[in-house]
Order: sequence, then structure tokens, then C-alpha cells
Amino acid sequence: MTRMVGLTRKETLQVLRDPSTIMIAVILPLLLLFLFGYGVTFDPRSFNVGLVIEQPTAETGSFKASLENSRFFQVQTSHDRRFFEQDLVAGRLNGIIILREDFARVVYRADTAPIQVIVDGSDPNTAYLVNNYVQLLWANWLEQVTISSGQQRAPPVASLEPQIWYNSEVSSKNYLVPGSVAITLTMIGALLTALVVAREWERGTMEALLATPIGISELIVGKIIPYFLLGLGSMILSVITAILVFDVPFRGSFLLLLLTSSVFMLCSLGQGLLISTLTRNQLVAAQVSILSAFLPAFYFSNFVFEIDSMPWALRMISYAVPARYFVSSLQTLFLSGDIWSVIGPDLIGLGLFAVLIFAITALVTRTTLD
Repeated sequence: MTRMVGLTRKETLQVLRDPSTIMIAVILPLLLLFLFGYGVTFDPRSFNVGLVIEQPTAETGSFKASLENSRFFQVQTSHDRRFFEQDLVAGRLNGIIILREDFARVVYRADTAPIQVIVDGSDPNTAYLVNNYVQLLWANWLEQVTISSGQQRAPPVASLEPQIWYNSEVSSKNYLVPGSVAITLTMIGALLTALVVAREWERGTMEALLATPIGISELIVGKIIPYFLLGLGSMILSVITAILVFDVPFRGSFLLLLLTSSVFMLCSLGQGLLISTLTRNQLVAAQVSILSAFLPAFYFSNFVFEIDSMPWALRMISYAVPARYFVSSLQTLFLSGDIWSVIGPDLIGLGLFAVLIFAITALVTRTTLD
């Protein structure tokens, strides 16, 4: 215990003396949170559309006014769709809305489509959003004009009543910001600890360390404790920023969040320490940590790219990425609460990975110079 406490104290002093470590642990989480909270969004709120009115009437004028008053659309108007075709192809327009010449006559009928929406399918996400926003605006306008004019419209065959659970605002920041916490802890855990043992070899202090009677388990524990506490501090800072600055709801237990984050930090720290042990070079260790920790966490964690839409082989690979389980737990804790049917299996997956990575690290860590 005395040797382990001494090594922990030595590593803590090294952390405090190194400004880059503090920058990675404090500045980097805030930068990533603001990047994903403000800079990255899947909720475009303004689209450039062309409105084609083949025959101006009171109804087309009313629909045009409703479209122009919407915060979702910037509207250009013409009487011929050919006027907008090149703009749509060139990407200057996100869609074309066409009101047929018989719009006023068929608008109250349920057996025909009074308007046509043309979107650019090369960007499926934008095309999907434009189409949905036009449908919502159309439904609202039709209800209002039907009431004001006293017209009776034939009821549709079926009607939809959508109900959105957990993220009722349908805001991408509510799941991007919690997910970015996992990416941050991956960077802190893997990158910082990847430099720990490699730095000792480069500076020649590993020889002095190996001259002591310290064991493998003492070396591992003494090395990771300061970075474990540093990572938990970064997690708490990130969560407070997410709640207070980005107004992301948190419906779970902070104790469960602390438990989940602790287990994930062990996975990340163990992975970084294994990299550091194998490489013995800080530059190589940093590069390997980016390739083996950050990139898999970014692509295979369901943070940005949906795992269910990936090929079978890639979905299987994602099970070997700890961030997959942590992102799932974070999004559940923030948006749903303490759902043990989700968090329980995630904790088991993280725990198994932590045990495995530390077992491998203990096997490959050498306490001799040869």
C-alpha cells in the first residue's frame, strides 16, 4: 500500500505539473460540448423553397402567406416550375412546391392531391425534413382555412396522431450532447494514459521505477488513479454544462451516472495504459489511441451514425467498443431515467470489457528492462 500510494502521489504531481494534461481534461470537454451542442445539428430550421402558383386565387394567396410566415421556409414565387429547376439541381433550393391551376377547386377534396412537392434526393435528410415540414404546414393551413370559410372537407380514410416520448422537442442536441460526454471521456482516458508509461520510457525514468520492488498490480493502480479522478471531474463538469448551458433534461440518478461513468473510465484508462505499455513512444501511443479508441467510439457508439443501419459485420464490431454501451446509458439517463433494462446490460458489457483489458495489460506489462 505504501508503494502504491507513493506512485500515485508521484503521478498526481506529474499531472499537476503538466499544463497540457489540464487542458485536455478541462478545455477539451468544453470545446467538444460546445461543438456538438451548437455546431452540429440534425435539425435544419430554415429551407429555401420555390413556390409555383399556376393560377392565382384567394386560396393560393392564403397558402403563400402561411408559407412565408413560417419560420421554416424562405420562399421564392413563380408561375412556372421550369424557373426553379436549375436552382434545385444546383442546390440553391431545397424544394419546389407546386400549386396546380385547379388548386382552388380540389383543395377541399380528400381523393386528390392539390399540391406537389419536389425535393432533391441527393441529401435524404434535408429532403425528408422539407417534405415533413410542408405536410405539417399544409395540414395546419387546411384546418384553419376550412374553419374560416365554412367549407366541409371530406374526411380522410386514416389520420395520424403522432406521440413523441422522451425527446418531445425532437432536438438533436438532447442526444448529441450526452453522447459527446462519452467521446470526451474516451479521449481523456485513452489519450492521457496512453502517454503515461511511454513517457517514462522516453525520459529514462522507467529504469529507476523498475529498480524498486513495485509489482505489476501496484504499477497499474498507481498510474490510473490520478487519471481516473481527473476523468470523473471532467464528466461532472460536462454534465453540469449540458444541463445548465444547453438545457438538456436529466431524468436519471446522479449516483447511477457516477457508477456507469466510473466503469467506463476503467475501460478507457485500461485501453490507454495497454497502448502505452506496448508502444513505449508518446507519438506512436497518441496516434494508436486516436485510431483504436476515439475513431471507433465516434463511429460505432450510435452517437452520430445509427448502428442498426450498418451492415451485419459492422454491427458485430460495435459490440467490442465500450462507448457503444456508455452512449446508450447516457442517453437513457438523460432522456428517460433509470431504465435498468437498458442500463443493466450496458454495465455488464462495460464491466466485462474492463476486466478483460486490465487482464491483458497485466500480462503484457514488463517490470524488467529486457
